[in-house]
Amino acid sequence: MAVYSYDPPERFVAGTIGQPGERSFYLQARAGHRTTSVSLEKFQVSLLAERLEELLDEVLRRTAAQTDVPASAPLELADDEPLELPLLEEFRVGAIALAWDGEGERVVIEAQEQSENPIEPLAEEVPEQGPGVLRVRITAAEARAFSRRALQIVSAGRPPCPLCGLPLDTEGHVCPRQNGHRTLDD
Repeated sequence: MAVYSYDPPERFVAGTIGQPGERSFYLQARAGHRTTSVSLEKFQVSLLAERLEELLDEVLRRTAAQTDVPASAPLELADDEPLELPLLEEFRVGAIALAWDGEGERVVIEAQEQSENPIEPLAEEVPEQGPGVLRVRITAAEARAFSRRALQIVSAGRPPCPLCGLPLDTEGHVCPRQNGHRTLDD
């Protein structure tokens, strides 16, 4: 399968297509006329954003002022634009790996296709018959901006139930905390 490498991308974002409750989540990288979109689960987007923040906080803590890692996302890097269309899904993401390249001061993000035979994360050589891989190298500031957007799109879905935290549906919600019981209004 193919390795889609962006070093650096002009744009790297998480985005959605569809209405809350029926949304599909994507990672999308673009450089010039080349765009790569891969689908993934909502929880994967959320975990990626959280782990990016943890990684950058750790780099900032360990290196103090010796790197250009901002404590928060720079406002000038905010990207609220929709995903690039037409959206052509290259593959569905199974595993995601993160790394900090201290020499180049870049975050490396790798999304690997769901596969019975995954490859070693962030491997230099990817076998021809291996799963698809999207590999992106971005600055720490771009990673902070990516995280902010990703967390915003995840939280823009259906509101959570105040009792159990599961998403509320427009058709109703059977809350496990109520154990099937509801109080009747008089």
